[in-house]
Amino acid sequence: MLQAISPLDGRYESKIQDLVGYFSEYALIRYRVLVEIEYFIKLTSSLDSKYQLKADQIADLRMLYQNFKVEQANEIKEIEKITNHDVKAVEYFIKNTCESLGLKAQIELIHFGLTSQDINNTAIPMSLRDFTNVFLLNKLNNIKHALDEKAALWQLIPMLARTHGQVASPTTVGKEFKVFSERLEKQIQTLSNIEYSGKFGGATGNFNAHIAAYPAIDWAQWADRFLLEILNLKRQQHTTQIAHYDELAEWLQILIRINSILLDFSRDIWFYISMDFFGQKTKEGEIGSSAMPHKVNPIDFENAEGNLGISTSLASHLAEKLPVSRLQRDLTDSTVLRNLGVPIAHTYIALDSLQKGINKLVLNQQQIAEELDQNWVILAEAIQTILRRESYKNPYEALKNLTRGKHHISKEVLHQFIDQLEIADSVKTELKALRPDRYIGNAGKLF
Repeated sequence: MLQAISPLDGRYESKIQDLVGYFSEYALIRYRVLVEIEYFIKLTSSLDSKYQLKADQIADLRMLYQNFKVEQANEIKEIEKITNHDVKAVEYFIKNTCESLGLKAQIELIHFGLTSQDINNTAIPMSLRDFTNVFLLNKLNNIKHALDEKAALWQLIPMLARTHGQVASPTTVGKEFKVFSERLEKQIQTLSNIEYSGKFGGATGNFNAHIAAYPAIDWAQWADRFLLEILNLKRQQHTTQIAHYDELAEWLQILIRINSILLDFSRDIWFYISMDFFGQKTKEGEIGSSAMPHKVNPIDFENAEGNLGISTSLASHLAEKLPVSRLQRDLTDSTVLRNLGVPIAHTYIALDSLQKGINKLVLNQQQIAEELDQNWVILAEAIQTILRRESYKNPYEALKNLTRGKHHISKEVLHQFIDQLEIADSVKTELKALRPDRYIGNAGKLF
């Protein structure tokens, strides 16, 4: 751990254990074994009766991937040292197992007519789908629920907004949390509904070898059903030797959008903490600075921002590179695709940091109220708008002359301005009733 090159395998190893069963070398081998065995089982049931497997033999074969051990993955890696080909090593491993199960008559149907990418391009989308459904969507929904809880808790707390960094029409704390919840929810829905597909068609996608051996079988239809019914994938109909990776690129682009939303949130909360709108719960024994004992740094949001940025950079490269290949296939996708779990792992770490950071937030309602009370200037918008309603001549210009660039316009100054206006007394009363902490529009009702 201390000698790991990547922090994913060092400092953050314990935080990404959920990913090991889906994106590690062990996981890739296990999913390859799954595809090879299920293909073998389906194929033997589709050909001559001499190839038929018994129920106990099928059960034994499935146990191979259902109870797949690291020791078995190591055995395959040892075979790979000889073959110098990772998928061929899986084939030989399964063949050795079949011999021990007395399946010599069927043994050459293992990997029959396939290229390695028929295995890789089904194994990888399956692992991505399973991880997304088992772990990632749950993590994302937990963040959304945390945002919703804070939004409901602080729904009616008025807060000075800022546009271009300058004071602007007030909002509520809860509504601003709801902004990010709504954005995240849309991406969660999109990710939940994404289609997972795989390539399965032989060396260059045309079932050349399959048709040469068994021309009477409609192999495209056979493969469609195999992927859909057994692997729960949609088969890509027209491919080269490899998948076109468009759906995988789409998945990565959804991840990038999720990263952008959460990075935006992290930076906003960082600023709110710096303005004392929020404090943070402290933990006994924790230290914020090696030199300044008073500090409670927003480290959870900073950690999230950093990891989200790394994730986006890597995911962007994968999304742009994978759909591009020279002619029917080059090998650049292979080495790049082995990094699929890396951007996901960095997002995963960020999600844990955000969950922790959100739970530590403590609202400083007094500071928020004091800042509102010091900025009566933001009522200039409301005053000039009501004056427009009353057909008052050039109300915007009148308020601009009074307020532009003057951040410390007091209640008294505004009321003096209102008093000298040539408008009905009832309108003056209406204008004087305006207060910064009540000028929140429908922000407190957007739930």
